Amino acid sequence: MNILVTGGAGYIGSHFVKVLRRTDNRIVVLDNLSRGHTESVPDGVSLEKIDLLDFTSLTDLFSRHSIDAIVHFAAFAYVGESVDSPDIYYRNNVLGSYNLIEAAKQGGVKKFVFSSTCSLYGNPDQMPIKEDFKTDPLNPYARTKLMIEQVLRDYDTAFGIKSVCLRYFNAAGASFDGDIGESHHPEPHLIPIILNTALGKRESVTIYGDDYPTDDGTCIRDYIHILDLADAHLRALNYLVEGKDSTIINLGTGYGNSVLEVIRKCGEITGKKINYKIGERRAGDPAILVADNHKARTVLGWIPKFGIEQTIESAWKWHLNPRY
Repeated sequence: MNILVTGGAGYIGSHFVKVLRRTDNRIVVLDNLSRGHTESVPDGVSLEKIDLLDFTSLTDLFSRHSIDAIVHFAAFAYVGESVDSPDIYYRNNVLGSYNLIEAAKQGGVKKFVFSSTCSLYGNPDQMPIKEDFKTDPLNPYARTKLMIEQVLRDYDTAFGIKSVCLRYFNAAGASFDGDIGESHHPEPHLIPIILNTALGKRESVTIYGDDYPTDDGTCIRDYIHILDLADAHLRALNYLVEGKDSTIINLGTGYGNSVLEVIRKCGEITGKKINYKIGERRAGDPAILVADNHKARTVLGWIPKFGIEQTIESAWKWHLNPRY
């Protein structure tokens, strides 16, 4: 098959491309490179530098490449930025994704894997989080993802485009060969922030609140290794190839680690002292976010392989010698 991977030069997309290359599929990466890295696209993989807002170039791509399925990662994904600049999020994430879905419809593409988010659940009052929990997005970023899920649902009903929307939790880690990893500017994610502190690139880590109803008072999150995440996307793609119905699936390990636990584990693995300070709580931060991954296990046959230690070890290897 010919697989279009949007955002394939970004953090999650590039790891999926790395996994997808082990198959017999032909890969076309679409990325405008505003936040991706050409260095993360392997030699021999076609890279189309196209912005999803450019509908003419999108339709031209579909006419030049016989695309059979789409795996859609391309999006802006900073919660704080989305609050400060909702205009660019609705334009890039919603209009851009709509253009892609419409171009797919016109190009006869019927299989669509969508990178969604657990942020859609807001502050759920039960744990672990199941797919049938109500959606209550608390920020523009999450709302953009929910909108596209709804577009895909309607395009299935009207045009038969089948989709798997993968709502995943905290992606982390890097490829174990140190070839690609996480590099955001600015960096919003906890593990890279901690490791940059270990490297002396930051003075300290700020913990946003230590008075939550958890064992150590800090927030608990479900950290999923990036290669486990990539494997789940491949399984979702195969699920659609088998002709199955559209669905929504959570991706998480099913257990969580607190901020202080992650800091402590990073210190053990790096052998460095991690300086941290306690800050004020951030508005909208739930105390605990952990996935119920039963559906991913039963529907996709997906079982996460890597724990928090391997996640941190792979990220540390990348941070010691980043390529970009």
